[in-house]
Parts: sequence; C-alpha cells; structure tokens
Amino acid sequence: MKHRIAFIGMGIMGLPMAGHLLDAGHTLTVHSRTKSKAATLLDRGAIWADTPADAARDAEFAFVCVTDTPDVHDVLLGDAGVATSASPGTVVVDHSTISPTATREMAQALQSGRQVALIDAPVSGGDVGARNATLSIMCGGDRQAFDRVSPLLALLGKTITYCGPSGAGQVTKLMNQVLVVGTLMAVSEAIAFAKRGGLDLHTALKAVSGGAAKSWQLEQLGPKIAAGDFAPGFMVDLVRKDLRLVAEFAEQSGLQLPATSLVQQMYEIVHTLGAGREGTQALYKAIEHLNS
Repeated sequence: MKHRIAFIGMGIMGLPMAGHLLDAGHTLTVHSRTKSKAATLLDRGAIWADTPADAARDAEFAFVCVTDTPDVHDVLLGDAGVATSASPGTVVVDHSTISPTATREMAQALQSGRQVALIDAPVSGGDVGARNATLSIMCGGDRQAFDRVSPLLALLGKTITYCGPSGAGQVTKLMNQVLVVGTLMAVSEAIAFAKRGGLDLHTALKAVSGGAAKSWQLEQLGPKIAAGDFAPGFMVDLVRKDLRLVAEFAEQSGLQLPATSLVQQMYEIVHTLGAGREGTQALYKAIEHLNS
C-alpha cells in the first residue's frame, strides 16, 4: 500500500531516510529550513512544502528528523507546525534525539489537541546506516500507532524495536549514547597507549579486534583515528547535545554517571579545540591535548 508521507528535516540523516521512502513509491512531501538541501529529492519527484504545516496537511504519516528539542517543538507545535494542519489519525514519527520528558509532553499535546499520535523513534547507525537503511530504530508511544508505521520504518532500518510508552524510545537512545561514548573513550585511550608504546596502530587494531575488545566503535572508528581521519559520520557537537540530554535526565532521576560525565567533559575540550563539526572520533584529540 502506498501512503502520503511528509518528511521534515533534510540533514545528514533525514535526506537519505526520506529517499528510501520515496524510492518505495510513496508520495513524499518534504520541508527543510534550507530548500537546497532537498534538491536531490525534488529532482526525483518529491513535493516541496514551505512549512511543516503545509507538509503535513494531507499526510497520513509525518516524519521529523531535526537537531534538538526546541526544533522538534517548533516543527510540531509552532505557529506553522504540524499540529496546525494534521488530520486526526495522523501518525508523527520523530527520529530526532531529544528530551524524553519533552517528548511525553508533546505527545500529550498532539493527542489531546488533534488526535495525532507521536512515535518517538530515534536512530543509531550514523550516516552510513541512514544511507544503507540499516539503522537501529528505538520506538516509544502508542502501540497501535507503532504497528501502523512499522512497515515504513522497515524501509529505513534493520533493527526496529518497540521499547514502551511515549519517551521510551528516547530513553533507549540515550542509553545507546552512554554505551557509545564510553566505548569510544576506551578506544581513544587505547590508541594513545599503543602509539606511545611504539606500535603500528593498524596492526595493533587488527590484533585486538578479534578478541574480547571487539566493538563497533573499535572496528569502524579505530582505523579512522589511526589514519587521522576525523571527517564526520556523526558530529562532535551533536554528541555534545546528546550528552547534555543524558545529564539532564540523569539529574532528574537522581542518577550518578561518573564515566559518562568524564566523557562529557572531554568532548567539551574537543569543542574548545575547534573540532565541534568533526566526527565523534575526534574525542581522541582531547586525549592528545591532555598529553601534549
């Protein structure tokens, strides 16, 4: 069955994700703050909308992939937001990584105001996962709405998990980020240790990747660190935002996360070094800075 879909946010993740929906034959209307970012999709038959409200007006499903909590709030509940035009029964899918608390509040506002369901569905897998449709998608919200949108999510990701009620997808994604940054910190320190020990870094990485130290971060980002490649798949400034969300939720929950707090401080060093728009593997630069 073909659907009328809106997709709002044409960034490094949103653009290829929207492309998969278009390739599957769905009618796709897109909106982004910068129209030129949607040019490739418009050339392939997508329809441009000047506002989120225009994009969602006739949509059965509205996908959102923007940067932070205020951006999502503006897209959904702003003066020209989705809530001003969406029909009852529309399912909104938010792929952004934002505050779980704010997600629950927006879900309630959409449901009570327009009978629109909000599925929080943050993703993991970076730009490669977005391009290859192999993302891990962590979902929270109404189960029936999730079941309705699942066939579309299957076009975007390989692992799609219903995690619980509204906000559960966001909490799961933040859990994912705790795991990611902790592992990447270990990878960065290990490479610094190997380099100081005079090892050939690529040989050392190959040696440890076959044992208990194996991880996605080691296999994918370790060689990039060794090669001095800090091009972004996922930017430092975005992981700084995610760690701020982790810290906020941990504080609200009365939870101490000492290792994650340390990594957060290290990423602030990376930012002050001018590497905020580099890839998350630039965490290694903070280790080098401390040892210079």
